[in-house]
Amino acid sequence: MIVRVLGSGRPLVALHGFGVDHRIMLPLADAVKDLPWRLVLLDLPWAEAAAATATAKSAVDVADEVLADIDDHLGDEPFAVIGNSFGGMIARHVAHERRDHVLGVATLAGVLHPAHTDRVVPERSVLHTEPSVLEAAGDAREAFEEVSVIQDAAAYTAFERYVLPGLRGADPAVMDRVAADYALDAVPEERHPGPFTAPALHLFGRQDDVVGYEDGLALRDHYPRGSFVVLDGAGHNVHLEQPGITAALVRDWLARIDR
Repeated sequence: MIVRVLGSGRPLVALHGFGVDHRIMLPLADAVKDLPWRLVLLDLPWAEAAAATATAKSAVDVADEVLADIDDHLGDEPFAVIGNSFGGMIARHVAHERRDHVLGVATLAGVLHPAHTDRVVPERSVLHTEPSVLEAAGDAREAFEEVSVIQDAAAYTAFERYVLPGLRGADPAVMDRVAADYALDAVPEERHPGPFTAPALHLFGRQDDVVGYEDGLALRDHYPRGSFVVLDGAGHNVHLEQPGITAALVRDWLARIDR
């Protein structure tokens, strides 16, 4: 469900992660606002704006709905796609299923293995904490602490603005349905084994204990035009904890597409 379009130019489709909504992708708007790209933001079925009419019962259903939305909205217009977490898995699917129309693909802490037990992840760690920030977080403290590696005022402000509204608005019934069948029917790179030759970016947090980074690095030979970056001082919300570097990497990715 396309909910917002920001800017003008070629389309950059943005797909958020599980249990949140499109707002977690809004920091990308600042990264591309002076570039000839328009940010096309989708809400996946559990998001508050989409849940009332959601019928998806699996990751495959979500992927099919995203492809249908993109086809309806963009037609034959070439586009780039970027996804975060679960949205990263869907973005790779979109990029391979619509390879003839996709200018490039990027993932931010993207899911590679749907089952947590199959993932290679580091042990949970927190690198920096400001106790006063945690004390002021109130009922959002647990959710912030659970995922954040950098627990300072800037990180909490980003979490409160971009993550918390989606967490609070997510429909648990829809999430339960999709979580019960969280895998695609085939790994995109295995269904389409030929190298993906358009510019790519795969960004990971070194301290990401949700999806890790080792599994993603294993895809490097499939993306000969891919930048694979592991950022220290970042967990699963890598683009919120390291916004400046993320913005620079996204801009570099889009510049490679432009060239």
